[in-house]
Amino acid sequence: MKRSFLLIVASIVFPLASDGQAAPRSLQDLVESCARRIHIAHDVALSKWDNGSPVEDPAREAQVIQNAVSATQTKGLDAAWVTEFFRAQIEANKVVQYALLAEWRRAGKAPEHQPVNLKATIRPELDQLQTQLIAELDEASTLRAQPQCPAIVAQAIGDFLTTHHEPHGSPESIVDSIALDRALGTFCAH
Repeated sequence: MKRSFLLIVASIVFPLASDGQAAPRSLQDLVESCARRIHIAHDVALSKWDNGSPVEDPAREAQVIQNAVSATQTKGLDAAWVTEFFRAQIEANKVVQYALLAEWRRAGKAPEHQPVNLKATIRPELDQLQTQLIAELDEASTLRAQPQCPAIVAQAIGDFLTTHHEPHGSPESIVDSIALDRALGTFCAH
């Protein structure tokens, strides 16, 4: 119910792209990769639960952003935009971590899981995903200056949520949806 309400609000604020056509494949790929990064936040939260580590890691965040900016210099992407985009990815990841950790604290336990090694397992996966995100960001970059960009992004996110989130309306699904909106909130130029 809540997700439906969010999609209705999104369609009012950001009307559907012309003729309700599907978003370009380059943007769909970017949305899927952002969603995958958000899904990884669940393992990051488990690792931080196990180790008692804080969600905030300013040194790692700065490193991720600097690596992204450095990797995009040869592609001609605007460094300020790349910085904003990857800062949004980090913030989206933290939304999920904070929500899950708070839920687990209220319950007094995390879900059953195998220990998760942040440095050896998760960070290499995030680094590999970052390379993919950069390539997709480059491919989709021409969309960002289009007047319909916010509508196209909202539609691409809505399409992804409609086809990939189960069970609809669960607290975890709602948090992931909000995080995905946050992850792509700085994509458009306006």
